[in-house]
Amino acid sequence: MSSFEDRKKSFEKKFAHDQELQFKVSARRNKYLGEWVSQLLNFNPDQQKEYIQSVIKADFAEAGDQDVFRKIKEDLKEKNVSDEDLRKKMDKLNEKAKTDFN
Repeated sequence: MSSFEDRKKSFEKKFAHDQELQFKVSARRNKYLGEWVSQLLNFNPDQQKEYIQSVIKADFAEAGDQDVFRKIKEDLKEKNVSDEDLRKKMDKLNEKAKTDFN
């Protein structure tokens, strides 16, 4: 019975670690997205800081990336960024964020 409990605890620790890592990767990706959008919108450094925080906070609205996507899509409506281009950028920055933690 002890080996079963040990195995169970090991899986629980791995799950918790994976969840924490995913949270960190998402937050880093959102930071990169905020920086990218800030550049497109010609924000000054103070505006950029505020905007990055707003993108990170937007991710807490619901599970998944749709909340961040909607926020950025709305903020870039004047820049004519397509949904496809925005999704590609999000994927690219997600991969960049993953490499930051490897």
